[in-house]
Amino acid sequence: MANMIEINGVEKHYGSFRALGPVSTGIAEGEFFSLLGPSGCGKTTLLRLIGGFDEPTLGSISIGGADMSGMPANLRPTNMVFQSYAIFPHLNVSENVAYGLKRQRLGREEERRRVDEALAQVELTGLGPRMGNQLSGGQRQRVALARALVMRPKVLLLDEPLSALDKKLREQMQVELRHLQRQIGITFVLVTHDQYEALAMSDRIAVMFGGEISQTATPKDIYQSPSSRQVADFLGGMNFLTAQEVRTAGGQFSADLPGIGKVAGKLTSAGTTGASPVIGIRPERLRIVWEGESADPVINGKVADRHYFGEVTNLAVEIEGQEKALSVVETNDFGADDIPIGSPVRLTYDRDAFVYMPS
Repeated sequence: MANMIEINGVEKHYGSFRALGPVSTGIAEGEFFSLLGPSGCGKTTLLRLIGGFDEPTLGSISIGGADMSGMPANLRPTNMVFQSYAIFPHLNVSENVAYGLKRQRLGREEERRRVDEALAQVELTGLGPRMGNQLSGGQRQRVALARALVMRPKVLLLDEPLSALDKKLREQMQVELRHLQRQIGITFVLVTHDQYEALAMSDRIAVMFGGEISQTATPKDIYQSPSSRQVADFLGGMNFLTAQEVRTAGGQFSADLPGIGKVAGKLTSAGTTGASPVIGIRPERLRIVWEGESADPVINGKVADRHYFGEVTNLAVEIEGQEKALSVVETNDFGADDIPIGSPVRLTYDRDAFVYMPS
């Protein structure tokens, strides 16, 4: 599939401060691509450069095969949905959606047809007459999307559009936004600091730190095979275990972990082992061996703490030889929420669950 967006050696400087770059990546036509990272990592700066709200200091950006250098935002084949939806309260829904069309001087019938089409895309058919100040948070978000889609962009840019919504509505809108993107088939570029949002919605994710992209991959690959400790730590929970020795060969590693034993797995980074190699395992890849069950391998430990989250309980399990307690996530249908602090427990794990991380 051809790239809709090509970003080549892009940097953005503010005086002597380099806020972004160098960044080089491609975003495919029809892809849902997310820029993920903590505040200040450069993700919004990159989004603004793609949209033409700012110009790169170095490098180039092309969209649909055309160089965007010097091209103002209003002439680019993009549109943006901001954190603040900026819905005009004195206009009704149809008037809000049609706002950007006024400069195109379309006929009244064509304008109405385009507005009705955009409202249907976001499932707001029939809400055209409702005033902007009579909308719920989810409806306001959809109106903002319709106002962007009515301009028929090749690329839709989304700057944390769900950040103002409560948790339940946010999760609902994540599903709806992903469904909408698949339905209309245009390229979406999302900026978010919420790793779960990026994992749930994206075809690919670029994780950014310090103005640079650390890793770009599918949600599954970036979660299961992080390229560095920094990426692994940012995307969900990860147990980091210091090994006595790590051996690497042929894209595989083996390690000796105090209190756990010998483990092995696939290398996820080309980095060297260094003086303090680190092995990681996700909390959900560790499981309790209940009474009467047999398992191999087995780790013996003691529950140091627990946190109840409804459907799951997060246990902190101390292992002899490891400085930090292991985080273990167990579903509560087996009674993990009833394990007293101080209880001995046995753990097991999938043999392919460990990943190597440069220290």
